Amino acid sequence: MKSLYSLALFLCCISLGLSADKQPNILFIAVDDLRPELGCFGKDYIKSPNIDGLAKSGITFERAYCQQAVCSPTRSSVMTGTRPDTTKVWDLVTHFRKALPDVVTLGQQFKNHGYYVQGMGKIYHGGYDDPQTWSTPWFTPKAVPYALKENVALNQRQFEGEPDDAIAPKRPKEASEGGKFNTRGPAFEGADVPDDTFQDGKVANLAVKTIDKLSKKNQPFFLAVGFIKPHLPFVSPKKYWDLYDPSKIQLAPNKFRQVDAPDYAILSGTEMRAYSGIPKGSIPDDLARQLKHGYYAAISYTDAQVGKVLAELDRLGIRDNTIVVLWGDHGWKLGEHDAWCKHSDCENDTNGPLIVSAPGLKTAGAHTQSLVEYVDIYPTLCDLAGLPLPKHLEGLSFKPLMENPSRPWKKAAFSQYPREVNGHSIMGYSMRTERYRFTVWVSRDDHSKIDAIELYDHTVDPQENYSIAKKPENKALVEELMLEWQAGWRGALPNQS
Repeated sequence: MKSLYSLALFLCCISLGLSADKQPNILFIAVDDLRPELGCFGKDYIKSPNIDGLAKSGITFERAYCQQAVCSPTRSSVMTGTRPDTTKVWDLVTHFRKALPDVVTLGQQFKNHGYYVQGMGKIYHGGYDDPQTWSTPWFTPKAVPYALKENVALNQRQFEGEPDDAIAPKRPKEASEGGKFNTRGPAFEGADVPDDTFQDGKVANLAVKTIDKLSKKNQPFFLAVGFIKPHLPFVSPKKYWDLYDPSKIQLAPNKFRQVDAPDYAILSGTEMRAYSGIPKGSIPDDLARQLKHGYYAAISYTDAQVGKVLAELDRLGIRDNTIVVLWGDHGWKLGEHDAWCKHSDCENDTNGPLIVSAPGLKTAGAHTQSLVEYVDIYPTLCDLAGLPLPKHLEGLSFKPLMENPSRPWKKAAFSQYPREVNGHSIMGYSMRTERYRFTVWVSRDDHSKIDAIELYDHTVDPQENYSIAKKPENKALVEELMLEWQAGWRGALPNQS
């Protein structure tokens, strides 16, 4: 068995140009609430030079999809290599170990095969760490959420005796005035302070020190570094705000709800309205522009922290033996469909950024339009490092795509999101094909009971503004897609011969 493992590692190293006598390190970078709005994804108005540089040394996956667009479910899915219906994590209050007590996580798999595995920042959802994953206890440096004294005081006042619920903190009665929810500090801030005032700056500094220490160990390392921004509140040092001219920030072109879709398909954004100064109902254009400015600044702030970590690999001369993966845990809405945040099955929420860099990659700098899923990250990293794949995995290694980005691949990617509608629990199971997004809302107790169907044609409607499922002329198309949807993720797997 050991000889087979050694042979697999040797062949993998040869194909990627790695040293065959030294296992590659893994730098695993997670970014919270980052949609694929980066320079390397064709958004040249975003200042993200460090992530763009990473893309030049790796593969950019333009059609990567999370399995559920909210923090804990998607992170549980990535780290276990299974889908939400297997982890049973559909909310922010359930740990995957409840349903999968013996599952081997991504970090565990590397730890079990000789790696020193360490994590910092936001990898699992807050309060739901998994000690079995790490070689040493996970740690995140403490930092203030705001720099300005008035915002710190406001945030502290709002939280007195008020626990969090699954989406946003509970609201004190006295905190709802003038039609505004006022339960946290402001939704954005740009104070003239150093990077390490906030958590991400401290995490980057810790990661740099940790890489230096790990590089001296006589074993390969798997370092997971989680950055919290651009998660709300959009707080970053002023210098990152100064990178953007607010007058040039474009608002969402489709500030209206999806036509012929169920009312519950997209919600307006409860999470956003937990912050001070955010009104009920539609967000005015001037405030929307400020929010987008804050989001963009937060992207650039996180990009700078990513750059510090990557620079340490270069300084130590270990970049050429380190596989780097950067992923945002899901997408995000910035006013599209007159809504904000995530929590849906739409393209804005399920499509996230994914970049994988491997030393010696012959296709470095390439982009692929092939469909991949976040559940594929676990098997891919194992494959790239020459580790065996656990049998429980529900994803597929996309290493062949890295070697040939234009080859045929998955027929579809799958996401889901739960809703409570009129006292009934339903689940929206969404399938993204090359051309269509097809979402079926079913009873969680009986999947044969269909509540609604959505269908969007991305060739003419890439923003998913008009559902065409109800049009009589699309009856045959709906039936065809229904069969593909019923076949599920297994039916969408590519022929790898």
